[in-house]
Amino acid sequence: MAARSRGQRVQPDDIYRWGPIWSRRVGWALDHLWWNTEVHGAANVPTTGPVIIASNHTGIVDGPVLHGALPRGSHVLVKQEFFDSKIGFLMTWAGQIPVDRASGRAALAVAKAMLDEGRVVGIFPEGTRGRGDVSEVRAGVAWLAVNTGAPVVPAACLGTRRSGDTRGYVPPPRAKLHVVLGEPIPMAMPDGATRRERMSHAMDAIGAGLAAHVATAVALTGVALPASASDPTTAGSGPDPVGPIDSVGLAPGEKGE
Repeated sequence: MAARSRGQRVQPDDIYRWGPIWSRRVGWALDHLWWNTEVHGAANVPTTGPVIIASNHTGIVDGPVLHGALPRGSHVLVKQEFFDSKIGFLMTWAGQIPVDRASGRAALAVAKAMLDEGRVVGIFPEGTRGRGDVSEVRAGVAWLAVNTGAPVVPAACLGTRRSGDTRGYVPPPRAKLHVVLGEPIPMAMPDGATRRERMSHAMDAIGAGLAAHVATAVALTGVALPASASDPTTAGSGPDPVGPIDSVGLAPGEKGE
């Protein structure tokens, strides 16, 4: 696979299919040896076929924590700037999907190709680190669900950033973290629905389902969400490796027709 320069649109052939085989093991080691991560509901992830993992997003380490917690290897949509960093080559080798602000739809097309191959794709529909309460969902996840028919499994990452922590906060060794995976979100489409109606229905179902799942996960674990989206005195500190996924090219009100 030839090196992909910045500004060049990502293609399915750019993604290493073998990447998640080793990177999930690294994620598992981070989860269970470096941190103390409890995984709930892993059996809710289908063992075969395409799966979309839709997670809330509060902390900078949500990506690797989620990646290591899943029972299958996954291709997660990751901000292009992280690929451009000094250790960005690891994201390429890990088989993750770069999201370029200028060509976000290309990342969606690649994610669709991965799902068409029966793979697992992870996405953070809120778009960037915040409270993690899923008060807003970007349209990219709905586009993937409508165009692939893949089940959407809700996930909640908890403990990766607490109230008062900066946006760049990294939990210390043996910090107690939680990843809660729920049953696939029901999305029975209305009979005879148009494409626009299908997108709108999927966005509503995923938004409501993920928000309800996060609330259930907070009650289950006893771990509260951060009190605010970010500390205004430190907003922007630390790169956000998995956002903003609004750069996928579909804004909240855009139906992706």
